[in-house]
Amino acid sequence: MANTSGRMLRLLSLLQTHRHWSGTDLADRLGVSERTLRRDVDRLRALGYPVDAGRGVHGGYQLRSGTAMPPLLLDDDEAVAIAVGLQAAADGVVTGIEESSVQALAKVVQVMPPRLRRRVDALARYTVRPYSSSGPGADPAALITLAQACRDHERLRFAYPAPDGPARQVEPHRLVSVRRTWYLLAWDLDRHDWRTFRVDRMREPAGDGTPFRPRDVPGGDPAAFVRDRFAALPTRWEIVLVVHAPLEHVERVLAHTGGRAVPLGEGTCRLELHVDAFDWPVLILTALAADFEVVTPPEFGAYLAETAGRLGRGALTRSGGR
Repeated sequence: MANTSGRMLRLLSLLQTHRHWSGTDLADRLGVSERTLRRDVDRLRALGYPVDAGRGVHGGYQLRSGTAMPPLLLDDDEAVAIAVGLQAAADGVVTGIEESSVQALAKVVQVMPPRLRRRVDALARYTVRPYSSSGPGADPAALITLAQACRDHERLRFAYPAPDGPARQVEPHRLVSVRRTWYLLAWDLDRHDWRTFRVDRMREPAGDGTPFRPRDVPGGDPAAFVRDRFAALPTRWEIVLVVHAPLEHVERVLAHTGGRAVPLGEGTCRLELHVDAFDWPVLILTALAADFEVVTPPEFGAYLAETAGRLGRGALTRSGGR
C-alpha cells in the first residue's frame, strides 16, 4: 500500500478489531514488511494511540487504554454519548444490529481513559429501562450529570419546571426511562418524599458537593416504583383484555411495557392497561403474540378492527403489485 496515511488507518482498524496481533500477521494483512510495520506503529504512537509491542514467540502488537483519548476528533461528551448509544443498541434497544454494536463498543471503550470509562459506567449502572425505550429529547450532558450524582451519592440542585422557578434540592437515586421519556427518581429534600422529575424539564442540574447516605426505595425496585406511580395517575382509557397466554409470559412483556396481569386459569390472564392513547396497547399485544378478547372499552375493539383492516389492505396491495 503506497499511501502511508491510508495504510495507517487500515493498521489502526486492525488493531481495534482484535485484542492482539502478531507482527507477521499484521504485516501480511497490510502487504508490507515488518520493518515498515514498525515504522507505522511508531507513527500511531506519535499521534497518541497507545500501541504496545512485545518480542519473542508470544510477541506482537495490541492497542491498550491510554491516559487520554487519542485524536479521534471527538470531545469527551461525544465519546461517552457514542459508547452509551452503542451499549443501548447492544442491549437490544435497536434490534438487528446487536452484534455489530458490541464490536463497535469494544473498539471505543478499549481506548477510553479511566475517567471516561467511569462516566459510561455511571450511565449504564444508574439508568433503568423498564419499558425498553430510550428517551429522545433529553440532553446527554444532563443524563451524564444525573447518573454521576446517582453513582457518587451527591445531592443535586436544579430549576423545575421553569428556568426562573424555585431551585429544587434532591438526593438522586436512579434514572428511569418510561415510554421514551427519561425521569429522575429522587428523594425531595423540600417535600420529604420520593419524587420523579422529567429530565427534559430540568434546567441546569448540578451537584452541590454534599454527600448523602442512600435511602431504600419502597419495594426495592426503582423501575417498579416508577411504573406504579404512573399507573396511579389519571388516564383517559382503562383497557381490560383476556389474553390466552401463561402468566409468566405476559408478565415478562409487561416488565418492559407496564400494565397488570391477573391469572384467570391455566394459560389465561386478565390484562389491565391504563393509557391515554390506543397505539401503545397495540404494541403490547403485538409483543405478546397471543390470542385475546377485548372486555372493555368498545372503542378499543373498534380501533383494533380499523387497524387490522388498514394493515390487511396494505398487505393485499403489496401482494397484488408483484
